[in-house]
Amino acid sequence: MNARPHAALTALLAAALFGVTTPLAKTLLGSLSPFMVAGLFYLGSGLGLAIGILIRRLRRKAAERQNESRIQLAELPWPAGAIAAGGIAGPALLMLGLATTPAAMSALLLNLEGVFTALIAWVVFRENVDSRILLGMAAIVAGGVALSWQPGAAGLSTGALLVVAACIAWAIDNNLTRKVSTNDAMVIACLKGLVAGSVNLSIALLLGAHVPGAGRTAAAMLTGFAGYGVSLVLFVVALRNLGTARTGAYFSIAPLFGVALSLVLWPEMPPLLFWVAAAFMAIGIWLHVRERHEHAHTHELLLHNHRHRHDEHHQHAHDFEWDGEEPHVHPHRHAPMTHTHAHYPDIHHRHIH
Repeated sequence: MNARPHAALTALLAAALFGVTTPLAKTLLGSLSPFMVAGLFYLGSGLGLAIGILIRRLRRKAAERQNESRIQLAELPWPAGAIAAGGIAGPALLMLGLATTPAAMSALLLNLEGVFTALIAWVVFRENVDSRILLGMAAIVAGGVALSWQPGAAGLSTGALLVVAACIAWAIDNNLTRKVSTNDAMVIACLKGLVAGSVNLSIALLLGAHVPGAGRTAAAMLTGFAGYGVSLVLFVVALRNLGTARTGAYFSIAPLFGVALSLVLWPEMPPLLFWVAAAFMAIGIWLHVRERHEHAHTHELLLHNHRHRHDEHHQHAHDFEWDGEEPHVHPHRHAPMTHTHAHYPDIHHRHIH
């Protein structure tokens, strides 16, 4: 399906920003405690996005500020669950698991996040899947396994099971975040950063860690703003346009970007498995981009609020003065409609097959 190539590009850019965070953290942060790193990264993302939201709000017209999307009270359980699972439980489980699990095995197990994300999307939320998407996901996961594989690492210890549990927590986070992906992506990512950052930093301080000097703190927070904040904003936008399983598959190639940057920072000839992983992931992306899912489907009555253009799904009048600018944001109503066209499981196509 190539109707919206920018949607795939958004997911890939999110993966790239997240992937390069690991080698940058190694360069910038040295021996900080894992919870301190997580806390500063998340706080950097939350505070940076809060400043961005304030600047954007000051620059917007009064009418656009009035119509902008806001998380409704009935929706609060979704972001609250996502923050608890992905921003608090996930990092805590990972840090506990890393304490007793070799780095190679941890990297191998972290590839399970994309698998669990897709399984929950397909089984629990009934998101559409076909053979091309399934094969693409398998190829991307195979690439991740090749990228992190080291002979001799076998068996699952308690620490390894904790890493697996962290992957499940992040998969739950991804699926719950999709439920509110029509809302402002910057606000969603900002809330997660502020809450998760505060919790992880508090844990670090309770465990006896100390906040580093101003330079290292600023470097950590700036890295978190790009790798956790901007990346999450792009991830939420991709969820809105691609659905959870497909976005999770694209995001699974993040380690490839991390390894590529590591090779730039510490030059050496890439091992054979790097090229094998790159080939598998390229095949997976190609299969996803080439997907074409088309059938007659019915849109039920829908009321929501998100940034949009007046395309075939947005044919409505405005009850306010509109200057013709697109895209724009305001609450709008989708009348029931049946038609046929190629589509993703995006926010307008969450129907059962």
